[in-house]
Amino acid sequence: MPEAASVQAVRATIGDSEFDRDTAVTPREAGVYDVDLSAGWTIINAVNGGYLLAVLGRALAHALPHSDPFTISAHYLTASQPGPAVIRTDVVRTGRTLSTGQASLFQYDGEGRETERIRVLASYGDLDSLPDDVRTTAQPPEIPPMDQCFGPQDAPAPIPGSSAITDRLFLKLDPATLGWALGAPSGKGEMRAWFGLADGRDADPLSLLLAVDALPPTAFEIGLSGWVLTVELTVHVRCRPAPGPLRVSITTRNLAGGFLEEDAEVWDSADRLVAQSRQLARARLR
Repeated sequence: MPEAASVQAVRATIGDSEFDRDTAVTPREAGVYDVDLSAGWTIINAVNGGYLLAVLGRALAHALPHSDPFTISAHYLTASQPGPAVIRTDVVRTGRTLSTGQASLFQYDGEGRETERIRVLASYGDLDSLPDDVRTTAQPPEIPPMDQCFGPQDAPAPIPGSSAITDRLFLKLDPATLGWALGAPSGKGEMRAWFGLADGRDADPLSLLLAVDALPPTAFEIGLSGWVLTVELTVHVRCRPAPGPLRVSITTRNLAGGFLEEDAEVWDSADRLVAQSRQLARARLR
């Protein structure tokens, strides 16, 4: 297993990193938070859906009595843009082990009307209180060592669709899922990579919400060239990740009617399945 220090020699820390600053929310009044969506997490001109989910996830961590997302489902209603936004939260239910809340992110459109961008429903708890018992048939993805994988910086030319977010991520993609970058997609809806943040910050439950949506789309390996648009994304956080790089595996089994699903698994350096997700996305067929 590669050492965590191979991601970056000088590491940012949880709570003091670019990710933490760019997902920060400022309470305005009870249940209302102001946020400035950073242009650093954009794909072409759109703000990344995983980053947006982490922003809303942080607001709900403030609003609810529990701090860790267990399950969070988001519907992406309109495209978010970098700049000011407001998040409104509502506590649906609180219990001893789980609390449930909803949140919506709003921005103003070109005509000055407040427009809802995303709506989220989530249940939060305390990951550290969970029992250690694990019974699973899931296996970590087989990904070559980091020095045998490739990132955006290794491409001879800019990767189509690459953007500001790639400068904030540590990505090393499995060569077996990189046929699309060479003009020879495999036809399999698979994407696998080593994942981390470029400043070396270790993963936590909120950054897992980013990790499930940060790799290139599986649609590239199916043979589609356009980016895909997230319609709905549900994430299950299973445990607090151990320090070190993550391994992310994403698969698509069915593209039909212009829509596809992406199923993601995130594994930590201790070989634990720390997050799972499924999203429905719309592909731009050409």
